[in-house]
Amino acid sequence: MGVSMDFQKFQQGEAFDAYEYFGAHLDGGRTVFRVYAPNAAKVELQGDFNGWELQEMAQKEHPGVFELEAENTEAGMYYKYAVTDRYGARVYHCDPYGMLMELRPGFASRIVDRAYTFRDRQWMERRDKNYNRPMNIYEIHAGSWRKKEDGSWYDYEELAQELIPYLKEMGFNYIEFLPLSEHPADCSWGYQNTGFFAPTSRYGTPRQLKRLVDLCHGNGIGVIMDFVPVHFAMDDYGLLNFDGTPLYEFPHPDTAYSEWGTMNFMHSRGEVRSFLQSAADYWLTEFHFDGIRMDAISRAIYWNGDPARGVNERAVEFLRGMNAGLHRRHPSAILMAEDSTDFPKVTAPTEYDGLGFDYKWDMGFMNDTLRFFQTAPVYRPYDYHKLSFSMMYFYSDLFLLPFSHDESVHGKATIIQKMWGDYEGKFPQARAFYAYVYTHPGKKLNFMGNEFGQFREWDEDRQQDWEILSYPLHDAFRRFYADLSRLYLREPALHDGEYHPDCFEWLEVDAADYVTYAWERRASGETVVTVMNLSDQFWKEFRVGLPMLYELTELLNTDWQEYGGNTKKSDQTWKVADEPHKKRPHVLCVDLPPFTARIFKVKSVKRAARKQRHPQGAGR
Repeated sequence: MGVSMDFQKFQQGEAFDAYEYFGAHLDGGRTVFRVYAPNAAKVELQGDFNGWELQEMAQKEHPGVFELEAENTEAGMYYKYAVTDRYGARVYHCDPYGMLMELRPGFASRIVDRAYTFRDRQWMERRDKNYNRPMNIYEIHAGSWRKKEDGSWYDYEELAQELIPYLKEMGFNYIEFLPLSEHPADCSWGYQNTGFFAPTSRYGTPRQLKRLVDLCHGNGIGVIMDFVPVHFAMDDYGLLNFDGTPLYEFPHPDTAYSEWGTMNFMHSRGEVRSFLQSAADYWLTEFHFDGIRMDAISRAIYWNGDPARGVNERAVEFLRGMNAGLHRRHPSAILMAEDSTDFPKVTAPTEYDGLGFDYKWDMGFMNDTLRFFQTAPVYRPYDYHKLSFSMMYFYSDLFLLPFSHDESVHGKATIIQKMWGDYEGKFPQARAFYAYVYTHPGKKLNFMGNEFGQFREWDEDRQQDWEILSYPLHDAFRRFYADLSRLYLREPALHDGEYHPDCFEWLEVDAADYVTYAWERRASGETVVTVMNLSDQFWKEFRVGLPMLYELTELLNTDWQEYGGNTKKSDQTWKVADEPHKKRPHVLCVDLPPFTARIFKVKSVKRAARKQRHPQGAGR
């Protein structure tokens, strides 16, 4: 109750724990309420505990901070602030630092008992940023992954019981939730926030969300949450003109409004910076989230996301300061940037003038790869290097390969629907597509439904089309995806050292006429070789030059019959011929059906036979 705060740090934008001071803090039967409204003429409090009568709050410890201690309070009670501006207009608001809100369309905040005992000590002690570990992330919208038979949502704990076994079955070791912070409109998917510290009440309470994270950690699954530090919902009960003036947003219309019908945060204000970085810290501290993915970073780097308008230097300073502070407070937590720009050093440390993110979404890889697979085979030779271009810049940042919800909505079509061809013809291409993604360097992210070939675009009001798993092609595709995911998790060569250029090498990247590629991944003393044919032709004994005389075993073939293909699975050991091919001393010959990827592991390396020279005049 007697919590104090370094108010100067708060105003200067250096606070990361402002939520410990502001908001509603319960202690026994009493609760202290504090709210920051420096330009308000008066702030009043009403709630369950006072019969919804307005009680005036007082400025006690710091100017602009209104405070009131209420008796007869308990967790779950509702409350609102009534803020009167200097002209006498009164507006009712939810608590900016409130930790729970009532279900929309209501907007009252609720008192929370924050007590919870986590059981994930071992997980937290061994957690790291996974630079040399696999990250196979399943992106999910909590309300539409599955629904109950009556169409209602699962709560956080019920969702954990359904979701965790599925993640383990499918080979996902991380989950990323679309924003769980409170939002008024279901169709915003959580990206237009009114409660930056409040888990959405659609799915239950903060305690239940903590239980979900705890259960995931107990099953070896990391949890990441989407976080929105750039803009906020313009509902009048939220942050908009909170104290009668633009306290959180820009005062000028040309910079205040975003393209999404929301308000842009004014990151040059210290109070705004402290608010946002405290919200980020809150999710990591209070809920043990393993990381946060920060949305729309390009809109912070450039004014309204437009490079032509120039760099927003104060917002860039905010990102650097927030990331540096979060790294200090949570050294093993993961910070991801959704950034579609070529702004330099997004994942470089802040002490080297970087933005300080751990990973950046590789939007270029996503776009180039999808465009290639949408192209008819006859034109693919001309677009051949769309698939090799990613490795030209891959080592400039630490990239994650995202195929997110944004690629499955708004008329864009789902991943499998994007594949060229008719219904049946899309499946072999989608299998080759994912084989390419999972053997390419970079962490992986895939949106729910894509793992079993859902054709219908995502709709937040409907659960995924689980019934299509009764169709053989979809069930086989789900089996393929699970096998590919588990292969990625268990093979060190597919993730260890992936951000070091010595761990990747093209073996064939000059076969445009055949639309065929080959590459190898090396790490931990092991090597994995992938050969891929993205033409509609069958290539018999296609030749791939290799640097050493390998013996290979086939780990996965996207054309195996069990996945809906035509090739019978075999335990054959593949021997490499001791003869040169394309400036490499040895050659592998493999059959490549149309739209097929084959993944091999080096079983052993043999010494090449020494070439014997015939005596002069001997028979040939």
